[in-house]
Amino acid sequence: MQIILNLSRSYLTDCGEDGKASRRLPRAIIVGTRARFGVVDTADMEEMVGILIEPGGFAGLFRERADLFFERSIGLEEVWTGTSLTERLCEVPTPVEKLRTLEVLLSRRLHLHPGTRRSELVDHAMHLFRETDFRVADCARSIGVSERRLSQVFREQVGMSPKTWCRIRRFQTAVRALHDGVDVPWTELALRCGYYDQSHFSNDFRAFSGINPTTYSALRGPWQNHVPIV
Repeated sequence: MQIILNLSRSYLTDCGEDGKASRRLPRAIIVGTRARFGVVDTADMEEMVGILIEPGGFAGLFRERADLFFERSIGLEEVWTGTSLTERLCEVPTPVEKLRTLEVLLSRRLHLHPGTRRSELVDHAMHLFRETDFRVADCARSIGVSERRLSQVFREQVGMSPKTWCRIRRFQTAVRALHDGVDVPWTELALRCGYYDQSHFSNDFRAFSGINPTTYSALRGPWQNHVPIV
């Protein structure tokens, strides 16, 4: 999940998957977790601040269920009332000072909810998913809860189901390898990243990114998770 603030103009642009602007969003938004790619209008990036929220960390800032924001962009002031982050940051002259001011404001926000943190259940599940090839059912059995209970808590805190999270994590492993310029056959890369075969690899890659691995490799630039629309 992310908080995005546009400091150069009074709105952000919501683009469709075809790259065309569909509507204007508030200049400060919360972007929920996603299982599909999004298109960014580069005009919004003239002066922008982005805050990445670690999985399960959303409740510490807002005490809201993360899954309610899945694939949605919500005006920040709908859930953070009383403080206009954009106005405060626009008053500060330099980028370094803006970041320091933002850090202070976020720290104050966290202090409003002392003790609010990711549950141990989610901590344990994410550790198992990172370190092993556990399926959701295996993970639930290892933790000692039902698969339904694990999925419920995971969705509420992380913003998506554990199965989707694992698929995206596997996809990101492949993206990192391609961005680093790995030179191996797709079949070998698919197996290395945890896919059953090249077909599953290609299908997941297109589902999450909208392009195939070959196109990504040809368009990759300085940012791992961004490619230009051509």
